[in-house]
Amino acid sequence: MRRVLIHFAGLGRWPGRANVVLALIAAVLVSCSGAGAGDEATGEGSSKRIVETGELAAVNSQSFAIQRYGRRWNSFKIIGILKHGTKVEAGDSVIQLDPTEIQKYIIDRKGDLESQIASLERLQVDQSNRRNDLDSRMKNEVATFELRKLEMEAARFESERIRKVKQLEFEQAKIAFERAKRQIELNKIREKSDLKIQQIRVERLKSDIQNAYDILPQLTIRTPNSGIFQIARNRRTREFIKVGDELYQNNPIGSVPDLTWMKVTTTVSELDFMRLAIGQEVNVRLDAMPEIVFKGEVSYIGKLCRLKDEKSKQKVFDVEVNLLKSDERLKPGMTVSCEFITE
Repeated sequence: MRRVLIHFAGLGRWPGRANVVLALIAAVLVSCSGAGAGDEATGEGSSKRIVETGELAAVNSQSFAIQRYGRRWNSFKIIGILKHGTKVEAGDSVIQLDPTEIQKYIIDRKGDLESQIASLERLQVDQSNRRNDLDSRMKNEVATFELRKLEMEAARFESERIRKVKQLEFEQAKIAFERAKRQIELNKIREKSDLKIQQIRVERLKSDIQNAYDILPQLTIRTPNSGIFQIARNRRTREFIKVGDELYQNNPIGSVPDLTWMKVTTTVSELDFMRLAIGQEVNVRLDAMPEIVFKGEVSYIGKLCRLKDEKSKQKVFDVEVNLLKSDERLKPGMTVSCEFITE
């Protein structure tokens, strides 16, 4: 540095040459400074950690929604529901739907069934009476036919005019006999058809009533697994569903997450996406207890990139991390940080 100053003193006699030298020295200093800064950024990039915020959720969760019961019921009123956050065991009832409409339907159908059974009995009596009438008519026609046949045979020795008259009477009796026979055959077919139709009406009503009875126990919704009951929010009001709310088919009512095994739902920037792999080790920390580390591993990496939210231009991939040990301190909805271990 001293030699540079002496050199500058010597260049005082040539101001133009001094300015050129000063410019060259400044350029060299800036270049060296830039190179040093670039090396430091590279070093930071190579050791960069991936830390993302996420939320705990149950690996296994049973959700409840309004179903379509039978062919006609797709909306129900809530008349009973457990408190949000209630601990439940498998088989416990969590929701009660209003059975009033189904009970009214059963009463109406029972009235229809009684009417149709009476119609069936009346039909059977009418058919029996008609069969008796046709049988009586058939007997008369048979007797008339046999009589005309005998008269025709007895008129063999009578005049031609009398024989023709007896022949015509016999033909008429034969036609009436055949007509009576056909009526009996047709009546059997019609009776069978009418009886079957009426029996189907009765059986259908019985089936409808039984199906309605079978639905009644289903209106008491029970959880198949143990956990914490969580009430869903009403889609229209965004408030928790409560007693008195009218819900329609596919509307969610609540859920029971199994707290035995938990996972983290989070996102990773598209810039870090290629640094993740299924089974990769993850350190999970609760915001409420940051000093405790829960071990986990990547269990799912989304296939599609999306915007982080409506107001952000950052693009991310959905990621799920399964925690490797069960812990009672882990609850759904808790905020956590995920440190993805990269080599």
